[in-house]
Amino acid sequence: MTRVPSYVSGTSDTPLLGETIGDNLDRTVAAFGERDALVERASGRRWTYRQFAEEVNAVALGLVDLGVEKGDRVGIWAPNCAEWTFTQYATAKIGAILVNINPAYRVHELEYVLNQSGIRVLVAAESFRTSDYAAMIDEVRPRCPALEEVLLIGREEWTGLVSIGRGGSVALLEELQAELSADDPINIQYTSGTTGFPKGATLSHHNILNNGYFVGELCGYTELDRICIPVPFYHCFGMVMGNLAATSHGACMVVPAPAFDPAQTLAAVAAERCTSLYGVPTMFIAELADPSFGEHDLSSLRTGIMAGSPCPVEVMRQVVERMGMTEVTICYGMTETSPVSTQTRADDPLERRVSTVGRVHPHLEVKVVDPETGRTVPRGTPGELCTRGYSVMLGYWEQPDRTAEVIDAARWMHTGDLAVLDEEGYLNITGRIKDMVIRGGENVYPREIEEFLYTHPDVLDAQVIGVPDERYGEELMVWLRMREGAEPLTAEAVREFCQGRLAHFKIPRYVHVVDEFPMTVTGKVRKVEMRAAAVELLGLGDAATTRHA
Repeated sequence: MTRVPSYVSGTSDTPLLGETIGDNLDRTVAAFGERDALVERASGRRWTYRQFAEEVNAVALGLVDLGVEKGDRVGIWAPNCAEWTFTQYATAKIGAILVNINPAYRVHELEYVLNQSGIRVLVAAESFRTSDYAAMIDEVRPRCPALEEVLLIGREEWTGLVSIGRGGSVALLEELQAELSADDPINIQYTSGTTGFPKGATLSHHNILNNGYFVGELCGYTELDRICIPVPFYHCFGMVMGNLAATSHGACMVVPAPAFDPAQTLAAVAAERCTSLYGVPTMFIAELADPSFGEHDLSSLRTGIMAGSPCPVEVMRQVVERMGMTEVTICYGMTETSPVSTQTRADDPLERRVSTVGRVHPHLEVKVVDPETGRTVPRGTPGELCTRGYSVMLGYWEQPDRTAEVIDAARWMHTGDLAVLDEEGYLNITGRIKDMVIRGGENVYPREIEEFLYTHPDVLDAQVIGVPDERYGEELMVWLRMREGAEPLTAEAVREFCQGRLAHFKIPRYVHVVDEFPMTVTGKVRKVEMRAAAVELLGLGDAATTRHA
């Protein structure tokens, strides 16, 4: 009997887009100029596509006036707001590389990203919630030699830039745009790894424009759709699957709030008659449980995307039944692949749509290989998922050695995820080879937290693992070995030590102090054994058995 290999390629009658993001936006403006492009609920501001393009062009020409050139890095550090999207498209129009900075970052993370990518101009919010961005920027600026300009949104330096840009030459902008190639790098997103600090996944126009476009195609988007985007713009989920999927189809981007709030998201869907809603599973769980849920008319909803972390089957069912999202899809991917590699389709049987991450995307290939030998395994056999095609990143910014660790000679991206491909081409994610933890859609890599905890004077050794959590999918737990004579640290003490120095989602919830870690015979820490022990120790059996796609 012939064994069918775990390999599939995504055929499509729809060709790839061979243009830049700026050219694609201009085409959409020409076709749908008077339709809504962007609605920002927090301020009540809204723009048609023609008005949106005017704002984008003003920011682009303002940056040119500052001396920003093709290939220069422009950082964006802000929660979801209209200015984020203007900057996204403005940098694409002049060929500057947008560097996304997580709004939850603290001083040492900000400093690392500014220096590693060589950001020349930083666009930032003045503050948000408990984060005083302006103060943090002032603190790190003397240690960031490449940083020349800081533009705080709403302050004179930002309004001045836009004002100068409004008086700039559109002919000059067209000239600059014409010199760009779809294969130019246009975006750096810092993503997880198993060691050290995050790595800057470098993405081209071709990578992210096409991925956003085909995500939109599989959601059935047209200019009549209105997409509610409560997921962060600094992730591919927001800026690619959200913004680029919308603008490549003439659909409207609806920003319900600067950061996720379940009631505000539901209110935005109802008020703006959104046809699509995005979220990681924890967001949908919060919306379904919100006391105001029954007060909102969600009848306009047709589709949407649940992604970012494993999707509980029961939550998916409730989204279909209670929110009316009968065509909701699940996407699977990673930043390094722009991000989506597989997606469920609206016409998939419900059981497939709630229990798998779908089939391969158009124009992409996926295979499942034996992690040891690299050989493709038969269908139904677990192995490491690899993906290849237009979506694979250019590489990690200025880290060719790290790039070579994940992209092989045949341009396959090795995801580090364990998967099973069934006879009909549907994919299930069953685990991870890498140590990475996904907490509520945030990728967290233990090594960075471990290295930070080593700076505590009483900590001898630290090992961070992910443990099951019903709300976030995974939560962080640290196992500590204390220095001789030191008092064992409590979870509260660890939280206090991390507060203000690590992003909140990187602070371990659980702390377990031990004399020794479980080790292999070769001296490696056995994190698999630690996870199993933690489930027992913390009484997380129910969370561990929750079904996911």
